[in-house]
Amino acid sequence: MPITRRHLLQSGALAAAAPALGLGGTLSAIGVTSTQAAPAEPVWRHGLSLFGDVKYPADFKRFDYVDANAPKGGAARQISIGTFDNFNLAVAGVKGSIAPAVGLIYETLMTQSQDEVGAEYGLLAEAAAHPDDHSSVTYRLRANARWHDGKPVTPEDVIFSLEALKKYSPRYASYYRHVVKAEKTGDREIKFSFDMPGNRELPTIVGELVVLPKHWWEGSDEQGRPRDISATTLEKPLGSGPYRIKDFVAGRSVTLERVKDYWGAAVPARVGQNNLDELRYEFFRDNLVALEAFKADQADWIFENSAKQWATAYDFPAVTEKRVVKEEFPINDSGRMQAFIFNLRREMFQDARLRRAFNYAFDFEEMNKQLFYGQYNRINSYFEGTELASSGLPQGAELALLEPLRDKLPAELFTTPYANPVGGNSDAVRGNLREAMRLLKEAGFEVRDRRLVDAAGKPVLVEILVRDPSSERIALFYKPSLERIGVTVSIRTVDDAQYENRVRAYDFDMITDLWGQSLSPGNEQRDYWGSQAADQPGSRNTIGIKNPAVDALIEKVIFAKDRASLVAATRALDRVLLWNFYLVPQFTYGYARYARWDRFSHAELPKYARAGLPSLWWYDADKAARIGKRS
Repeated sequence: MPITRRHLLQSGALAAAAPALGLGGTLSAIGVTSTQAAPAEPVWRHGLSLFGDVKYPADFKRFDYVDANAPKGGAARQISIGTFDNFNLAVAGVKGSIAPAVGLIYETLMTQSQDEVGAEYGLLAEAAAHPDDHSSVTYRLRANARWHDGKPVTPEDVIFSLEALKKYSPRYASYYRHVVKAEKTGDREIKFSFDMPGNRELPTIVGELVVLPKHWWEGSDEQGRPRDISATTLEKPLGSGPYRIKDFVAGRSVTLERVKDYWGAAVPARVGQNNLDELRYEFFRDNLVALEAFKADQADWIFENSAKQWATAYDFPAVTEKRVVKEEFPINDSGRMQAFIFNLRREMFQDARLRRAFNYAFDFEEMNKQLFYGQYNRINSYFEGTELASSGLPQGAELALLEPLRDKLPAELFTTPYANPVGGNSDAVRGNLREAMRLLKEAGFEVRDRRLVDAAGKPVLVEILVRDPSSERIALFYKPSLERIGVTVSIRTVDDAQYENRVRAYDFDMITDLWGQSLSPGNEQRDYWGSQAADQPGSRNTIGIKNPAVDALIEKVIFAKDRASLVAATRALDRVLLWNFYLVPQFTYGYARYARWDRFSHAELPKYARAGLPSLWWYDADKAARIGKRS
């Protein structure tokens, strides 16, 4: 399935990203059920779009890309890297490690289609209505929407969810910052009021709200203890989605089972999907161990993020015999930024010239050749892979946005196209290191006894914090280059729990981080780069950016009135972020790599679905019989 901003909000970091991808920009809608409604009456819509008309009419039966007759049944075993100790989405990213499977047990008010950009259709809600000035939105719930215990999904559940997520999750608090009030306006209606008109994405991002069961959270567990939505829990939560948690082993595995009497099976946006009876997630701490488990048929699917592994490790007999299929799926639904990032809360990183010198010391071309078999491309934008990426010099509408901020911006932004240094051979590397030393000298640093020190004689000591062998391998390659300019570098590898706790508390010098980017960015940019998020534990502003020019351009992105304005504002934001050298961009690849035991089939995948796993696939009994029983 595509990565949406909802997914990034839930997962926090690597998602990609995470979320949250997919929404923002110009809002219009179709599916009007009554074109003759009086002005005072709401104009109900079955779908909302950010770019124009939605593709599917009000009476559509299913999405074009699904097979309505797909067989139900079978099981799929998937691999997750890391661990988990929490099923409570409200505190995900703040406390504990959330089990990624939890997202499949809940529903949202609306859900995205995967063959158009930025379009949503009713799920828990059958319709939405908003005034022309976008100052509010009202959602009308489906009469048959049910929790797994048979109780109806109510406006009270929706209001409770918004309040709880805003209270306990910095990410949701930032995302729904402009939603100031939620109130019940009918038996199945909830009105959300915004703090000002004109924010065109707010009606749709409200549609992304994950709805939690108020009655369950306000009840007691099996031991009679009151549940606490502000705390982590490993109690199986009550949901409303197509799956529920069947069983789990804390930190090691989670098994979901398909809800046979799922209330939404006939909802057009759900027909032909969620066909597998069981989804099992096996957790591994190490990618290499996970791969060996996959080879031994202990898992059906594996996502491979290592270029080296993809090139060299899939030569076992099952691949040759075509019992295991390797496939790359194009990534059309998002952009990304992945980088070594600086913690600006550290005094040594306050000078942009020091940060820029670190980029000159990074020889991507040699790393790509030695570690990645030449498969990657250097990232040159915070919105890499989308039309939102800046290039060349600012002009037109983009320049008009930057001019009022000129005194707050690096002068080079207006005169020089941004470009990363290029290495790959000894002459280029020497030139880059000379430029790094020039910048450091200009900033008041010098090398004494082979150690870089600041003007006060304090050595530049940097710890790169990593959480897995793949990240460690990349950091180890970078380390000698930094040492050549005098930086004293240590690399510290810690377990998942310690890593997450240190990052949440901003207790690091440098880490590798990544941000998935929507094709139409919006409110989530505040959480990524906004000053208000910089000091909020658990926010996605891990860098600690506090820049009034960045804040001003984020607002331009959020309040863009049309697609052209959104593109211009995003490119301007991208350019300002790049020219402040908050990070050392790493690399990207335009495809998602998956290997699978050939027991599954799917209809033709839509453009924005990536692999479409697991919702668009089904268990193929004929294929499974051909390749043999599972181990």
